[in-house]
Amino acid sequence: MEWEGPAVVLAARPQSEGNAVVTVLTEAQGNHRGLARGGNSRAQASLWLPGNVVQARWVARLQEQLGSLTAELVHPGAALSMDDPLALAILSAACAVAEGALPEREPHPRVFGGLVQLIAGLSRGADALTDLVRWEAGLLADLGYGMDLSACAVSGEVTGLSWVSPRTGRAVSDDAAGEWRARLLRLPGFLVGANSAGSEDWRDGLKLTGYFLERDAFGHQHRPVPPARHMLYDRVLALAMA
Repeated sequence: MEWEGPAVVLAARPQSEGNAVVTVLTEAQGNHRGLARGGNSRAQASLWLPGNVVQARWVARLQEQLGSLTAELVHPGAALSMDDPLALAILSAACAVAEGALPEREPHPRVFGGLVQLIAGLSRGADALTDLVRWEAGLLADLGYGMDLSACAVSGEVTGLSWVSPRTGRAVSDDAAGEWRARLLRLPGFLVGANSAGSEDWRDGLKLTGYFLERDAFGHQHRPVPPARHMLYDRVLALAMA
């Protein structure tokens, strides 16, 4: 059994004798693990950094086996983010969410494509946070936990959408929120067509998708949201309060 194709490195965990168990995300194979022989060595460690885009090849005698994973570097996403703490935090959070939320060996081509685009756009600085929130919303939708932001759940209006119900994931307009406003999640404008965003919008977006990631994507697996995702939110929260 074998496959070959473009992949994003999501995680690499040391194994005995300098090897590493690596998790990659591919368009056709989904979230997939393999043993990278020498992957934890000085010569290969930089190849398997989370966020790198590689041309990967997986080989195993049987489909259910861990298999052997090799790769060639295509785009050094990790190295290009090292000098930008925010870009690195975005990259680390996205890779950790993809590894933890996506079922193993289940294709999610839109999530893969969105992650590649996110990595390519990290040079945009803080604006890449918009891409991350949209990508997380897409990931939730692909897993069956998508939000309905098309119209107000109360009035049916398609304008003035400012909130999301934490119970149903449906949008609510500011006029219809009423006394329930304090119980709702803020809906950042960039998720409903606005062309610009600032630190408060990014904070609200991360809080919104983070809520449904925790309750649904990770909660249904009885797993916590990865620390890298919490660290990114704390960083953006501090940015919004500055």
